[in-house]
Amino acid sequence: MNKIAVLYDAGQAVLSTFDLDEVLQRILAIAHDYFHLRNVAIVLLDQQSQELYVRSQIGWDEGQDKARLSLGQGIAGTAALKKQPVYAPDVTRDPRYFCSAKSTRSELAIPLMVRDEVVGVLDCQSDRVDHFDPETIDLLTLFSTQASIALQNARLYSLEQQRARQLQAINAIAQQTTAVLDLEELMRRVCQLIQDAFRVSHVSLFLREDHDLVLRAHHGMLTPNIAEGGRFAATQEPWASILADSRTSMERDLASAPGKKFFAESASRMCIPLVSFGQTLGVLALESDKTDAFRDGDQQSLESVADICATAIQNAHYVDRVKQLAYLDGLTGIFNRRFFELRIMEEIERARRGGLGMAVIMADIDQFKRLNDEFGHVLGDEVLRQVSSMFHQQLRKIDVVCRYGGEEFGILLTQVNWEQALAVAEKLRKMVEGWQFPGVPRTVTISAGAAAFPEHGKTRDELVKAADSALYAAKQAGRNRVCVGPMARTKMAGS
Repeated sequence: MNKIAVLYDAGQAVLSTFDLDEVLQRILAIAHDYFHLRNVAIVLLDQQSQELYVRSQIGWDEGQDKARLSLGQGIAGTAALKKQPVYAPDVTRDPRYFCSAKSTRSELAIPLMVRDEVVGVLDCQSDRVDHFDPETIDLLTLFSTQASIALQNARLYSLEQQRARQLQAINAIAQQTTAVLDLEELMRRVCQLIQDAFRVSHVSLFLREDHDLVLRAHHGMLTPNIAEGGRFAATQEPWASILADSRTSMERDLASAPGKKFFAESASRMCIPLVSFGQTLGVLALESDKTDAFRDGDQQSLESVADICATAIQNAHYVDRVKQLAYLDGLTGIFNRRFFELRIMEEIERARRGGLGMAVIMADIDQFKRLNDEFGHVLGDEVLRQVSSMFHQQLRKIDVVCRYGGEEFGILLTQVNWEQALAVAEKLRKMVEGWQFPGVPRTVTISAGAAAFPEHGKTRDELVKAADSALYAAKQAGRNRVCVGPMARTKMAGS
């Protein structure tokens, strides 16, 4: 977590000023001091000549900072051409290497990108062979996105003094969003900050999940036509064009397209892709209750805000990945009970707000102690791993499967009713029953109990108790079957 704090401090530092020279010096100082780099440079792209030139550096040999590199030349030129980080763990063995300092032994070049366009390269060099481990490369890559935004903000300020109010709003949003590392809180705050700063009627955040876009947060004055958590196929318009081209869409009059309205009073809309390091994470949608409310001159500033949001979301995803290590079961690789307890409260609250329902399934491997006694704990552990993998593969990404304890599993289903939860549990039961576990000469089965919000309970304790009771009923009825809570009928295996 110390490195996450470094990333936070670095973001605060480079995003706290608009002066171009000061931004450049802060970027170099952070890369030099925080990441212990002997030589570091910011190389910018001359758009007219398509050559890279050194804008600012620390540690380069005298005179080398006057050189200009074409795209594809040197490690930095290769990174700019490929639009991705390029690492030379031993520069003496890399024919692409361009010598800027005789002390250099390894070099990492990370393109500085604004949306999908390269504006320069953060060139990091060490006097040690293979200095950059994967985690450091990830952190420098995330830092480079913050540096890119900082550079772009400085350029916008120098080119458009008349837009000072909006740029100050962008900077405020950048500072506040950088300080938030929880994804859910971040998205809510982003929507509120943008709506307040740019005085639009409503702001929404849609994030990409598989082949869908999901409404994850919104804030404003309009009446929603969709609930938070609502999903849209990414192949539908306007999403398809926005995601395919990574370009902003401006719809000036939505009166003739009521089916496309996310909010009842919306009359015009601007949709901006959230792009971080070439990856489209989702879409930022701004709505107005007036037709033709968005001007072309607004687009650049709002795209800069979208880039800041994308970077903050990417950082929050990174923090989530680090946190999840504490929530994983060491044997099976799925989530543990600690994560179950965390998520069930969130899912109940989401179901209460959105009215879309949720369900809990408690599942248990039948006669698991006997299986361990007969075939040994090594084989028993492998059965646990395979059942876990089976559950994980069969459930949607928005659902959660956890090892609740021993041979028992807790499953959280989002946006389902009790009948759908029962069908899911029955599908899992049949799959386990039909699976041939290597080394186990007999059939392995599970019993399961299901309970849904709000039919079987409106609190964590009520739902888990109902699902546990249903699981106990399934065991008492002979195992290898699925039951539901007391407010719904019981379904037996094969019935």
